[in-house]
Amino acid sequence: MHTSLRRFSRSSLIPFIACLVAVAPGAPVFGQFGAGGGFNAAGVVVDAHGVLRTTAVADPGLTGEQRRAAVAALPGDLQKKVPLRKVALSRLEAALARHAADGRGVPDEIQKLAGLTRIRYVFVYPAKDGKPGEVVLAGPAEPWLIDATGRAVGAESGRPTLLLEDLATAVRAFAPGHPGDRLIGCSIDPTKEGLAAMQDFLRKVGRVNPQGSADEIVAGMKQALGPQTVTVQGVPAGSHFAQVMVEADYRMKLIGIGLESPPVKMPTWIELASAGAVAANALQRWYFVPDYGCVRIAEDDLAIEIVGEGVQLLGADEVVRPDGTRLSATRSDRASKTFTEAFTRKYVEIAARSPVYAQLRTAIDLVVTAAYLQEHDAYGKAGWAAEKLLDEKTCPVERLTPPAQAETAIHAVWKNNRLLTPIGGGVTINPRLALDAPNLLMDEKGEVGAAHASAGDLPAEGWFWD
Repeated sequence: MHTSLRRFSRSSLIPFIACLVAVAPGAPVFGQFGAGGGFNAAGVVVDAHGVLRTTAVADPGLTGEQRRAAVAALPGDLQKKVPLRKVALSRLEAALARHAADGRGVPDEIQKLAGLTRIRYVFVYPAKDGKPGEVVLAGPAEPWLIDATGRAVGAESGRPTLLLEDLATAVRAFAPGHPGDRLIGCSIDPTKEGLAAMQDFLRKVGRVNPQGSADEIVAGMKQALGPQTVTVQGVPAGSHFAQVMVEADYRMKLIGIGLESPPVKMPTWIELASAGAVAANALQRWYFVPDYGCVRIAEDDLAIEIVGEGVQLLGADEVVRPDGTRLSATRSDRASKTFTEAFTRKYVEIAARSPVYAQLRTAIDLVVTAAYLQEHDAYGKAGWAAEKLLDEKTCPVERLTPPAQAETAIHAVWKNNRLLTPIGGGVTINPRLALDAPNLLMDEKGEVGAAHASAGDLPAEGWFWD
């Protein structure tokens, strides 16, 4: 062991370890959105080898004149905020195909799905009497602009707009055909070898007890643990959809361990953790899942309403063996439970301040929608095969560098005499669970069916209307 390490005391150092997350080189740096601006937004970028690092971008905010100019640049029928805009998917796809066929770039209004910021309803219009059917998404919409982090957001609310590429990614995960279970998610985790190397390093450090700076021990831990593995499941790793999951997972962990300030007032794990209450070899895991009680379905199966905010943060307690293997812990971490419950409870407020969490919520809405379309054969009823959305040439979604590895970042905090080890976790989405009988919300008052009826017949032309 290097002699300089002998200055450090295990009795006074608690390093909290988190993992970083990868996004594409040249992609926008994502951070918090605020109408007032004037702050540095945290973000992530990745190098040419697919390894990430953190960065920050100055956000001076947009002036009123800049906002008005951005809205004025949009087509006239997209310059107003509306409570319920309808987007017809087969017509959208036809418009996309026309632009692809003549070599024109895809218009911004198609890429941004006419400014939709949420999906509230999905309406199915069956084909009949020789007339084509349709699948319609309906929800609040508003004009959009690009904020300092490169994200398309509503000009009034700051909520991110839905994106065509995320819709296409969801449809490909639950394409027309026989329904099958499919998990979608991501995970950022230390390797078994890295955990074993770090355990060995900490045993060596713990055998000496002189005082000193934490800098070298933190560097030694980082080197021992090595890069962490980023895994994406169920969707292309190079898609924007995957990027949203990975960034949301990463930013949540940084909040939990104190490397990023929470956007709202809430307790974090690092504030609550008691050294004496957590085992020295504890591995904290936090991961996002949908709130599966989020779908209300019409009696005729031709319409659904997506209700609630749709996202929960859960925790799982594990311990790390000397060889790096992980087992379920015999006792739970109260600080972790309090943090995850607070994050879930305040998710709406957090998403309003940090758009990536709003994007995670709409990503879940999209895959729940796609699972519904597949399971209830909406494609067959509408006579629509989603061929263009399934075609990577017409509608590319694999445009970003897939995340592969994440460098380890360590936050050292002086607290009592315990050493708490890394945090893992991720995002896990099984959208079909939202359509299972125990979770499905029936339309007892006929409100979803009434909303479908009030939407009226399909207009003669156009792929969106209010």
